[in-house]
Amino acid sequence: MDKLRGFIKYPRREEETIAVQERVTNYKEFTQELSTTELNEQGARCMDCGIPFCHSGCPLGNLIPDFNNAVYKNDWKKALQILHSTNNFPEFTGRLCPAPCESACVLGIIKPPVAIELIEKYIPERGFLEGWITACPPEVRTGKTVAVVGSGPARLAAAQQLNRAGHTVTVFERDKKIGGLLRYGIPDFKLEKWVIDRRLAVLEEEGIQFRTETNVGVNYDIEKLKEFDAIVLCGGATQRRPLPIPGAEGKGVVQAMDFLKRNNEVVDGLAETIEELHAKDKNVIVIGGGDTGSDCVGTSNRHGARSVTNFEIMPMPSENRTSSSPWPYYPFTLKTTSSHKEGVERNWSISTREFIRDEDGNLKGLKTIEVEWVDTGSGRLQLREIEGTEKEWPCDLVLLALGFTGPESTLGQKLGLEVDTRTNIKAGDNYQTNVPNVFTAGDMRRGQSLIVWAISEGREAARNVDEYLMGRSFLPTKGTGDLPAA
Repeated sequence: MDKLRGFIKYPRREEETIAVQERVTNYKEFTQELSTTELNEQGARCMDCGIPFCHSGCPLGNLIPDFNNAVYKNDWKKALQILHSTNNFPEFTGRLCPAPCESACVLGIIKPPVAIELIEKYIPERGFLEGWITACPPEVRTGKTVAVVGSGPARLAAAQQLNRAGHTVTVFERDKKIGGLLRYGIPDFKLEKWVIDRRLAVLEEEGIQFRTETNVGVNYDIEKLKEFDAIVLCGGATQRRPLPIPGAEGKGVVQAMDFLKRNNEVVDGLAETIEELHAKDKNVIVIGGGDTGSDCVGTSNRHGARSVTNFEIMPMPSENRTSSSPWPYYPFTLKTTSSHKEGVERNWSISTREFIRDEDGNLKGLKTIEVEWVDTGSGRLQLREIEGTEKEWPCDLVLLALGFTGPESTLGQKLGLEVDTRTNIKAGDNYQTNVPNVFTAGDMRRGQSLIVWAISEGREAARNVDEYLMGRSFLPTKGTGDLPAA
């Protein structure tokens, strides 16, 4: 890096945000842009650290110091080429990734780490603004056909890579629009859907075929799918984890993804509001403390909830790293999101025992008890309830954000695929299942994970599919660069 003292001279900068009282009135993204000079300075904070541990933190192997240096030098087109060489969709990861690269940043040992995710977001935005991001269809087609089932980030990455290799790719999506979790699980205030549509237009121009409202094995014959030379299953881990306690069945207890998907469809004009899936004037309790729970908090506040409360069964994390997650590992520290700042009462080490209903079956409250995690000497912590800490909470709507247990099994069963002990589709390091021409990637293979892992899995699976079809592949492996996409 040329700016060897940039990390001393320039402080870490974050995007400013629109005031809470204004932003909760709509579903628009609410961050305010930094100037080009400010972004150049953030790129200058990247040190000449010798061994860039940020690479080890990034599942995609992004060439982070290289694009940071290009941004510092104001060479945005070069930065885009570097970033696109390892990441198909940096405009998604720049908004949604939890940035494990920043946790591994060497500067983070002594100062706030380099704002890698921020820089990553602005590089493709400059690329679209300047017209540098255009379709790059393959010059030659191989004559091979590939079916990609699902259209989330893993699917789209696999589809683009395979299309670049010259194969004819068809993406099947059971919903009305392409995008998977990006479109139906992520609220618009974190990712406006024109961001997806902008990229999809490029993919379509490159020659990828999209078939929406096509549920393979339901309204699309499984035998037709088998006519493709190769199949890539990227359906995600969509089996929601239930809460099997008294009163859980019935009105008022809703899975978070049902709540979020309906809201996204309403915002997009695809559906009408359903009272059961709307938080207006209700006392809302969100059970689950992850990103999905946070998204439920932000959405409930935009609905006009009377109150929003969040339960987490685990203890409150430390604000700083602990010995259990030393640098450069991703730290399990207290995470306060923009949605939390919009209004929520957060509670840790609390377990829900029972949902309370009135004579008509309507939800009116729930019962909880405080818990502690005890070291039994076996190396695993055991949950123990604390006597005398029972409490009743009034509520009209409970949102279950408890994560996912694995993929839906129907399609895998119809194709005769083996599953592992976690019910994920079983595949080797080459992403190939027990059926030779069927591959799998993303959450369906590894379980619920991050968007950056989904894109990485899609890219790696594509290379292995290409090698299966052609005997060898010129598609890149992790972190080695790609065909130019800008």
